[in-house]
Amino acid sequence: MGNSRPVVGVLMGGTSSEREVSLRSGRAVLEALRSAGQEAVPVEVSSETGRELDGLAIGVAFIALHGKFGEDGRLQQLLQSKGIPYTGSGPDASRVAMDKVEAKRLFKIRGVDTPAHRVIARGDSVALLEQCARALGYPVVIKPRGEGSSFGVTVHEDCSTLLDGAAECFRYDKIGLMEKFIAGRELTVGILDDKALPVIELRPKDRFFSHEAKYKDPDTLYLVDPPMSDLERRRIQKAALEAHHALGCEGMSRVDLIFTPFCSVHVLEVNTIPGLTERSLLPKAARAAGIEFPELCRRIVDAAFRRRKDSFWAAAAMF
Repeated sequence: MGNSRPVVGVLMGGTSSEREVSLRSGRAVLEALRSAGQEAVPVEVSSETGRELDGLAIGVAFIALHGKFGEDGRLQQLLQSKGIPYTGSGPDASRVAMDKVEAKRLFKIRGVDTPAHRVIARGDSVALLEQCARALGYPVVIKPRGEGSSFGVTVHEDCSTLLDGAAECFRYDKIGLMEKFIAGRELTVGILDDKALPVIELRPKDRFFSHEAKYKDPDTLYLVDPPMSDLERRRIQKAALEAHHALGCEGMSRVDLIFTPFCSVHVLEVNTIPGLTERSLLPKAARAAGIEFPELCRRIVDAAFRRRKDSFWAAAAMF
């Protein structure tokens, strides 16, 4: 990379429950870009006003903010209004990917297999929660509508714990999702430049890939290119890419899926700004494809540069 390229501002921190994860991602990205020869500066975000961007001389924003005001489309909209190109998906795709209820609706419309669900809300009666769970069939998962990193996610075998699970969910959001628990192998597939990266299998010690399993438990195993047939691998990657497209995502994402013993594939969610430390899942998958972390970060920035050029020529064509 030459010095003629615009400076990259790495946006990190934010105001969500994922602030600490974001700071780790941002610092790792900053170091990786600099090691690849790209001039980059840290931009620590601590409000939702965008004041940290005022007067900032950057040519592109590398968004390493997770959760609300990072992945939900508002930051992307703000950057567009300021004329600052940015990495990853646009405002609409970011919003729907963060909104589990809206993502489910689009998955259903576009033929992406995903577990059955019911929408729940703060103040719902125990009787209504139990009715939803019976309709889905135990076990069920309860999760907040718009959180990441498995915050507020619980699994329930019967009605005895539903109220506690709902209370945990509503600590983070007034709307939640009750979803049929699908038993199977937990997988994740990174998407980069509209191509699916190698499959990673997650093997937590507990029943599902909780926040504890993601960030604290040393016993969680990550199997890159796990044992499966080539046909199964292609089906899983195809499902991930279809989910990415169903929400209109761009640049990069990470798609979480379940692969059942009966060989069915169920998409759980799409993460438009997945963790971006060297130990995170998207970088692990990229490394398996021969793309080291600095090169991955460079490619993500390059996609933003390309989008800026495409937008310029599209706007020029209107005049």
